[in-house]
Amino acid sequence: MQAKRHVESLGVLEPKDRMRALINFSSAVEVDPSVPPRRYYRSGLEMVRMANVYLDEGSLENALVLYLKFMTLFLEKIRHHPDYANVPPSEKQQNQFYLREILPKAENLKTRLLEQFTKEYNQYLIDVKRHQAEDKRRRELEKERQKKRSVEVGTDVWPTSDIAIQPLDDLGGIYYPDPNVPSAPPADDEGSSKSISTTPSIDRATKPATNSVTIPTPTLTKPGLRTVVIPSKVMTHFLTLSHKSTMNNIETCGILAGKLERNNLIITHVILPKQNGTSDSCITMNEEEIFEYQDQHNLITIGWIHTHPTQTAFLSSVDLHTHCPYQLLMPEAIAIVCAPKYEETGFFILTPNYGLSYISNCKKSGFHPHPTEPPLFMNAEHVKVDGNAALEVLDLR
Repeated sequence: MQAKRHVESLGVLEPKDRMRALINFSSAVEVDPSVPPRRYYRSGLEMVRMANVYLDEGSLENALVLYLKFMTLFLEKIRHHPDYANVPPSEKQQNQFYLREILPKAENLKTRLLEQFTKEYNQYLIDVKRHQAEDKRRRELEKERQKKRSVEVGTDVWPTSDIAIQPLDDLGGIYYPDPNVPSAPPADDEGSSKSISTTPSIDRATKPATNSVTIPTPTLTKPGLRTVVIPSKVMTHFLTLSHKSTMNNIETCGILAGKLERNNLIITHVILPKQNGTSDSCITMNEEEIFEYQDQHNLITIGWIHTHPTQTAFLSSVDLHTHCPYQLLMPEAIAIVCAPKYEETGFFILTPNYGLSYISNCKKSGFHPHPTEPPLFMNAEHVKVDGNAALEVLDLR
């Protein structure tokens, strides 16, 4: 029991508590009244697609988190949306189909993960107890060596509390993950340079710098943004297709869609919908065509792209409001702005700590002033441009 009490004092959760923390984390879903409910239904479909990918890749915690978020959203939260009654019955029916499919999957995952958590926790207790015993033996040996040295030099040497202890090996390769941060499969080496890991990492090849017993403990951090991989062809193809409109000082917009693979969001398609553009705005039309194509190819929405024919690359007040729902539904969603006149390309997101909340609460429409400080948007640091990645373009105009 001594080892168990020591582990608890370090903040390591028991298996049931760890599962409870994971469920609480997954239930933290909010519905923004300014986002049309149909967007939530579309996002829910894509959540299921991503969860299925995580499940196939063996990332069980990430899969469970998404399944639970889906269940919380559509069994509880969406019903309180002011426009819930306007959701077409066909979409509600499809959603019910996915709920019936997900419920047994989530229960099965809970059982599997609880077994995994229990195994990891028991191994952790064994390793802590073993290291405590080794530490005790080292201290006893050090006392014996000091006593022997005192006899040899003919003087008394009192044992000190600052005993040098050799650094221990890691706890048998066991790392007890933070229950608030779902685990993720290893990222692709090529796509890892700018990615932010969704779980704390420990370099087990590096020993502690000081001669002390080091026991890894959970770090209570929030998961970071997954890397968005952008084929360089996105910008060149899009600028080519929008050239005519650009010459006529008319904006062009498109949807960025793709897939989830090894915890990276990879853009594989650019879809140009039917649209009406002006010199400083662009409105998509016939969204059903986009949805149908994405469903046929099992694609998820990763962001959007548009041109600024005569201006620099930035997010206007209208752009900020256009992008807000994308990022509310997927934190990694990006807005690409191409400014051919100035040969600029910007990869932007709303600032997570301020801009996203500010814009979601701003009820003004059209072009209107926003404060510039603190910044409402920023350069997206979680993107990676890949010159070799494949790309498909669909022009529905």
